[in-house]
Amino acid sequence: MPDLKPITALGGATARTVKHGALTLEENTGLALASLALRRGSAEPAPFGLALPGPGLWTENDSAAALWTSSGQWLVEGPGRAETDFAAEVAAAGPGCSVTEQTDGFVAFEVRSAAGEAPILALMAKLVNLDPARFGPGTATRTGLEHMSVFVIRRAADRLAVIGMRSAAGTLWHALETSVQRLAEPRA
Repeated sequence: MPDLKPITALGGATARTVKHGALTLEENTGLALASLALRRGSAEPAPFGLALPGPGLWTENDSAAALWTSSGQWLVEGPGRAETDFAAEVAAAGPGCSVTEQTDGFVAFEVRSAAGEAPILALMAKLVNLDPARFGPGTATRTGLEHMSVFVIRRAADRLAVIGMRSAAGTLWHALETSVQRLAEPRA
């Protein structure tokens, strides 16, 4: 049997990270994802003690996070649990719901600012068709980014996450890194 070695969505042995100016862009290889959907007549669960958010919102606690994706549907995040059977954990925490493993279908990129909120707002203004002033911490939505469908999550004033299809990881990274780099360049 060949000696198989896991690689990240970007093809590396470890997560890719770059820093340009005040912004750091990082591949989040530890994030587990599972979709959760209510079945007819089922009660809304509170997986891992998490109150599931409403439209346009994202919420987190010490062990999980979730974003609303559609009526009665959420994408549940398990930080640091990509190597586990996270969907089984979500299914156990949401009896009577439909749960589907999503970890390997998506890639997550995190953007952090060392200079507060302003660089995140500037980045959002360049990247996505969202009003940065109205997209505050705790909000999330699906939108387009360079002809790709992505989830954008405002984790905090100085943190933004972009989750996209794993098959487009390289293209998505390029778009994000190019924008981060351009924001760091001095203007002439």
